[in-house]
Amino acid sequence: MKKLTLILSLAISCLVHVKAQETTTSTVGVELDALPYITGGYYGSVWYGNNHMRYRAVITQVTMPEFVLEDGFTNNEIKVYAAIVDYFFKPDFEGWWIGPGLEYWDAKIQTDAELETAEYNNTIFTFGGGYVWKFYKNFYLNPWAAAHLRIAGDKNVVVDGSTFETKLIIPEISVKLGWHF
Repeated sequence: MKKLTLILSLAISCLVHVKAQETTTSTVGVELDALPYITGGYYGSVWYGNNHMRYRAVITQVTMPEFVLEDGFTNNEIKVYAAIVDYFFKPDFEGWWIGPGLEYWDAKIQTDAELETAEYNNTIFTFGGGYVWKFYKNFYLNPWAAAHLRIAGDKNVVVDGSTFETKLIIPEISVKLGWHF
């Protein structure tokens, strides 16, 4: 009877351990985003994932394309520091995901005359989503979209006697290339 109890205890212990390993997936990864590089900037993101949650730290610089700026303004460079939490609907950090985050935008802008440069800062609430497609082992493509909501900071920025109004909501779409352990 003692041997049977010991064997059952060991079997249950092994099953619980295996089940715990199946439901707990932890990993660390990195990502690069195409949009900042296209506009002459940079992007870097590191992340930690556990189960269905991914926690990202992002640093990026982007120059807003001229076609999205108000007439008369140019050289809108934005440095972004962000902390974002994503939820994946499937395990192993692939498939559809959604997530909110907070961003700090440290920016500057000029008029077309390029006489002065005005600096401004904003705190942004962001909410986005995308789809992670693993194409080779843990290398993946991640097309995504987000909406950025200005929650604090400068609304009107005066430069060369003109006023640049920061938008309340800014949409964004891009694609990332990533890898995780």
